[in-house]
Amino acid sequence: MAQEVRTVEQQTPATSEAGQRTPPRPVFLPPADIYETKDSIVVLAEMPGVSTEGVDISLERRVLTIRGRSAANEHGGYQRVYNEYADGDYERVFTLSENIDRDRIEATLKDGVLQLVLPKAEAAKARKIELKAS
Repeated sequence: MAQEVRTVEQQTPATSEAGQRTPPRPVFLPPADIYETKDSIVVLAEMPGVSTEGVDISLERRVLTIRGRSAANEHGGYQRVYNEYADGDYERVFTLSENIDRDRIEATLKDGVLQLVLPKAEAAKARKIELKAS
């Protein structure tokens, strides 16, 4: 499975609560599916290993940013000899249409899949226009 990876080394290293620098972690671009219904846009993004506490969703103007921090995959009592799975974080940025009702956006996380429901604004919904006879 090919994934785009952006390293955190380009960013300022994070610090812990004690002010210590934390080691850099890779940042993955989570795969996402986008669906449209009559009333909303639905975004599904895969972020395995991320808990609800590790998700950060922000909306600034029309830019929706999702971030996820996965817990380190530590196995007590074992010493890692070989590793193909990389622990890391997730980040994805979307530019939204002006036709989204920003106040009614909902987010849920289940089994590593983040679901965002972006309701369409009333003005953006399709409607039938009646023709009046003259």
